[in-house]
Amino acid sequence: MARSSSTMQLTRAADYGIRVMIHMATLPAHERALLPALARATSAPQSFLSKVLQALCRAGFIVSRRGQAGGFEILPAGRKASVRSVIEAIEGPISLNLCLVSGASCKRKSFCPAHPVWASAQEAMMGVLNAATIADLALQPATPQLRSLRAKSKPA
Repeated sequence: MARSSSTMQLTRAADYGIRVMIHMATLPAHERALLPALARATSAPQSFLSKVLQALCRAGFIVSRRGQAGGFEILPAGRKASVRSVIEAIEGPISLNLCLVSGASCKRKSFCPAHPVWASAQEAMMGVLNAATIADLALQPATPQLRSLRAKSKPA
């Protein structure tokens, strides 16, 4: 029986964080985007995306400026950021299972037959998330639908 939800999935916040970072990395250096345009480009609610953007600002991936020439701008560190670092900026450390959390103790770890599987899966997942950078993802060819969204998000 298929389930509609899983505990092993990205949160909506992390998903929007990756989306907005990729979108911002497609913009020319030093170009700022307003929240409504970012929300349209990422299909994210403005109020929720605002909280995600705050976390990305705290991580030093983007900067927010107020005023007439304001908006959000991706920083060089944001372009170089790995998918893992963006997710962790929003959600905190990623762990497939509690027994893999640094400092957490599991009484079964030393004899649990599943522990090596969790550890191996965690290592593989982290390898993939570390290898994928925002800049690399932003270079991927845009689908017709994405090109349309990008065009709609640019100010007239």
